[in-house]
Amino acid sequence: MNRKTIYAALFACAGAAFFSHAALAADQTVKQDAKDAGHAIGNGARDVGHATAHVAKTIGHGAKEAGQGIGHGAKEVGHGVAHGTREGWDATKHAVKRTFGKDN
Repeated sequence: MNRKTIYAALFACAGAAFFSHAALAADQTVKQDAKDAGHAIGNGARDVGHATAHVAKTIGHGAKEAGQGIGHGAKEVGHGVAHGTREGWDATKHAVKRTFGKDN
């Protein structure tokens, strides 16, 4: 083998090594980019999930408070009706006693 052939083979081997290393580096870059994109999508989905949970809790607490307000209002109305009924009964009973002369 002469010098030209040896140099050509040496350059060919060096070029093959360089391109195979470049291909591996490009493959690693693609893998890293895909991994980074996957993490970004996961983080975005997690943020959406947390926001959805926050909104659902807020709606749930609002519904709970509204229900309690309605319940307390109904309770107060019930007490008012009961007291009114009792006062009406007492007034009727008193009027009957006065009518029949049994008032003390």
